[in-house]
Amino acid sequence: MVGGERKPRRVEVDRSEGFGERLLGVLLDRAHEMPPQMIAPLIAEEVAGIGGRDVSILLQDYEQMLLVPLPGRRLVVGDPEPIEDSPAGDAFLYARAVEVDQDDGGVRIYMPLLDGSDQVGAMSVTLDEVDDDDRRLLRRLAGLVADMIVTKNAYTDQFFVARRRAPMSLAAEIQWSLLPPLAMFVPQVEVAGILEPAYAAAGDSFDYALNDDLLHVGMIDAMGHGLDAATMATVAIGAYRHARRAAIDLAQVYAFMDQAIDEQFGPDHFVTAQMMRLDITTGHLQWVNAGHPAPLLIRGLTVVDRLESPSTLPVGFGGDTPAVSELMLRRGDRVLCFTDGLIEEHRGKGELFGEEQLIHWTNHIMGQNPTVRAATRALSHALKRERGGLTSDDATLFLFEWRGGDADHLAVFDDRSSRQAEGGPEGT
Repeated sequence: MVGGERKPRRVEVDRSEGFGERLLGVLLDRAHEMPPQMIAPLIAEEVAGIGGRDVSILLQDYEQMLLVPLPGRRLVVGDPEPIEDSPAGDAFLYARAVEVDQDDGGVRIYMPLLDGSDQVGAMSVTLDEVDDDDRRLLRRLAGLVADMIVTKNAYTDQFFVARRRAPMSLAAEIQWSLLPPLAMFVPQVEVAGILEPAYAAAGDSFDYALNDDLLHVGMIDAMGHGLDAATMATVAIGAYRHARRAAIDLAQVYAFMDQAIDEQFGPDHFVTAQMMRLDITTGHLQWVNAGHPAPLLIRGLTVVDRLESPSTLPVGFGGDTPAVSELMLRRGDRVLCFTDGLIEEHRGKGELFGEEQLIHWTNHIMGQNPTVRAATRALSHALKRERGGLTSDDATLFLFEWRGGDADHLAVFDDRSSRQAEGGPEGT
């Protein structure tokens, strides 16, 4: 005891050859049939095998403001950590390890929880000392933890409840159950979306799928509010997925969605929609607009154009066969899709927020946030602040970046990712 405080006990660590692989194998074998509530103590137990202590698992909340601790036996459950300007937030947003020296001589390591490329949250653990073997093992362990969380999440409410920071409406709960992962990246393309108001969303939704070399993107805004809008959005997204999986062209996708909404809800209901396809090997972009705001083209981190196109009637109104617009993207181009709730909100004195403000803040945010995930989140929160915190209608953003599809580019990306993962943690 020194000064009345107990110093952490240093643990003898097994560093024999192959230990890390054995640890991961044991964890995988034991987790296979383990109930969700036992995942946390199992992780803490296995981390102790490498001398780790004070394990925390942090999950992103629905507003994308905080990383909230997952409760569980043998886990450290502290206060939520802000995603902005915190070691855990940096690990989460930028998919990299962050190391923080501790007063007792140990090192607190924050690792991103990545299921494939979906960012689930972050995991933190304290070690007495850290070498490259430890970093490599912890990176793989964090990946395995993320996989387990995503798998177990399919049949438990535990992770949902941990992420929820406020009461959620029934309509919003339906919408969240529809959404794909909020972010995805592969060497050729990165995507991210955000839905506001997180706990009261109703008619807005988005969807995407990467099938071979084609990225499919759909964004919709169902008329009205509350449960009626959420129900219509559910049918619209279901119809979009059904048509997309039938491998038909974008004009036929529109026609199928239009028929589904008309037959289910009648002639007085509609959904605005934007459907896109991007060939990630060439950058060839196609899209159809059905009464939806035109997306913004961002080049060199600056808005350079609106992707205007011949628009047909919203889905459900029986519009003419839509024209399919086309554009060849350049490497590094970003496309920002949004719903009208972002620009039609009125500020304090009744002034319309407007598209000019959206473009201004897009230009401001893009240069400060190198990743699509960080830029999407920062832009949504900045726009909300500029609207005085008002979100009377759903306000949804979806951003994607084409990084190029040639072999040289992929090799550079893979090399950079490998360096970050294997030996490039950030210090704080």
